[in-house]
Amino acid sequence: NPNLPYRVGVPPKQRLWREFFSAVQETFFSDVPLRSFKDQSRSRQFLIGLQAVFPILDWGRSYTLTKLKGDVIAGLTIATLCIPQDIGYAKLANLAPQYGLYSSFVPPLIYAFMGSSRDIAIGPVAVVSLLLGTLLRSEVDPINNAVEYTRLAFTATFFAGITQAALGILRLGFLIDFLSHAAVVGFMGGAAITIALQQLKGFLGIKNFTKKTDIISVMHSVLSSAHHGWNWQTIVIGATFLVFLLVAKYAGKKKRKLFWVPAIAPLVSVILATLFVYITRADKSGVQIVKHIERGINPSSLKEIHFTGRYLWKGFRIGLVAGMVALTEAVAIGRTFASMKDYQIDGNREMIALGTMNIAGSFTSCYVTTGSFSRSAVNYMAGCETAISNIVMSFVVFVTLLFITPLFHYTPNAILSSIIISAVMGLIDYNAAILIWKIDKFDFFACMGAFFGVIFASVEIGLLIAVSISFAKLLLQVTRPRTAVLGRIPLTDVYRNMQQYPEASKIPGVLIIRVDSAIYFSNSNYIKERILRWLTDEDENLKDSGRQSIQFLIVEMSPVTDIDTSGIHALEELHRSLQKRDVKLVLANPGPVVIHKLHAAKFTSLIGDDMIFLSVADAVRTCSPKFASEV
Repeated sequence: NPNLPYRVGVPPKQRLWREFFSAVQETFFSDVPLRSFKDQSRSRQFLIGLQAVFPILDWGRSYTLTKLKGDVIAGLTIATLCIPQDIGYAKLANLAPQYGLYSSFVPPLIYAFMGSSRDIAIGPVAVVSLLLGTLLRSEVDPINNAVEYTRLAFTATFFAGITQAALGILRLGFLIDFLSHAAVVGFMGGAAITIALQQLKGFLGIKNFTKKTDIISVMHSVLSSAHHGWNWQTIVIGATFLVFLLVAKYAGKKKRKLFWVPAIAPLVSVILATLFVYITRADKSGVQIVKHIERGINPSSLKEIHFTGRYLWKGFRIGLVAGMVALTEAVAIGRTFASMKDYQIDGNREMIALGTMNIAGSFTSCYVTTGSFSRSAVNYMAGCETAISNIVMSFVVFVTLLFITPLFHYTPNAILSSIIISAVMGLIDYNAAILIWKIDKFDFFACMGAFFGVIFASVEIGLLIAVSISFAKLLLQVTRPRTAVLGRIPLTDVYRNMQQYPEASKIPGVLIIRVDSAIYFSNSNYIKERILRWLTDEDENLKDSGRQSIQFLIVEMSPVTDIDTSGIHALEELHRSLQKRDVKLVLANPGPVVIHKLHAAKFTSLIGDDMIFLSVADAVRTCSPKFASEV
């Protein structure tokens, strides 16, 4: 009969193993990683496998001299930026300066062969250096027990690499997405301010400085030493070059062609400040200098790693946290630049590459490295074409370690502080915070929670708050999904949210509710109670106005992607409650997964197959044919 509505189809039943296989494939292998191996010879499959592990074997075949020119220029440019930053970031992690340089030699080489991003620049970064330094210092004193502190740093780096590689191999990269964008913005902004405050020790020439990182302790330490602890010569050096660095950064932002100015400004600052201190012998007047930096390439540190003993668990715990933060930063940077150049990066492959380079780094006296946003931005603007720019940067660092490190003896700590302060300023993304406030107040609460947690407590507390609020938001959305009353848009058969479309009209004797979520054990009871509350409110309004009471409750199930046994049980309870009120339950457009489960639970027989419709319009035609015919 053409007047009867089209019935909801029930998908053919799948075998259990096939259903399970499909679910696993969609969860862990949604990108179909073995697609390229299909219908290939054994030798070709072996080559594709090698290219999957080492992408350089793939894009290297089409590498040209033109690309090499761009990569060499970009590599030399980021090298001038990384050398002074590395020395400063090593101090931030409470390590000797050479460890920062070591970390920009081995890891970038490994990433160049294994990474899938063309633009990311590898090396130590401010946030991870601060986080690692804070967590390590809570276990071992870096001054009184420097050797054990360094060993624990290598152990943490090893486990950071193991964590990153394991996530990639097990294809669990989606776990890092649990840290929301808002929480990351707040955490990075708070970490940037904390890092800048920590630099006041070198910037002001303070010798006795607090070991705590919260703003209250730092400011108390700064102000209490104002009369006798500050060194005016140090302040002059630091302030002069900080202004120079900020002006250079501003020039680079204003004119894109001047991208090289902020890139070389740190190295120029280091050279000029070092010459100034050497000529004037300002170190005799209390200006603190870098002094000795170990000469030579990375020594082996394999025997230094704690594979047993009481520091094993501590190294694992610190490495796990530092590795996850480093991973989040690197993947975010990689995705950003990939979208700008319109190419794809493989998240799981990135994790394996980052993990491998940190494992190798822990064996060669490096600490946790990741993608640096400031260096990657310079790399991108300098015209890099491939990851070869990382190899060029690594070679410059190699030359520096062999021949140039003695020249940094008279480099004042103040200039390193100025370089770090100017570098972390870019991590404070106030425009993103304003946008978050405009879009989602709960997201802004997460952003500010992470921000103030880092500033007023510590980096790890801020990180914990960021993760906690991200999970809280997720739980809130799952346990308290949105529901809406639908009405008909005038002169159409379209039914929409009446809050969004006030002109939409209600159907006499019919209440239409849309559930905007899957129905699981965590929200099934709430959804049932919320629907009944909608019904009670509507009945009271109709009773007061003397209109026809509700006879049909239509549940629009298009957004309901899945349902579990608790959800079906809640629908059965809803059906019983409606029967007591002489109201019939009607379902509109349940999806294939939902209708399959409803049939399996015999719920369709309970309410009747004739009470399940393809659309809300079909349901209304059956439940209220008189109104449906009025257009």
